[in-house]
Amino acid sequence: MDEEGYFHIVDRKKEIIKYKGYTIAPAEVESVLYEHPAVKECAVVGKPDALAGEVAKAYVVLKDGCTLREDELIEFCKQRVAPYKKIREVQFISEIPKTPRERF
Repeated sequence: MDEEGYFHIVDRKKEIIKYKGYTIAPAEVESVLYEHPAVKECAVVGKPDALAGEVAKAYVVLKDGCTLREDELIEFCKQRVAPYKKIREVQFISEIPKTPRERF
């Protein structure tokens, strides 16, 4: 709410990833990633790709004491979503930005 009492809805800048003509909802892929026991937080975004348009890239924060390799998480996701929805890249980070000013 701003100083004049107006509420502003803040959400993703973009809700859909377009991969080779298919549409991918980032929230759907994120819900799959949250099923992995080592994932504390995640965000899936579209990364520009010259051939596909965009590919799904995941930013992941691991739970304390957990380790996980990129290929393990990609395989985990691949087994649970349609082939075009799988993540193609993972970047492990210390925290997910939560304000509009922060970026990955």
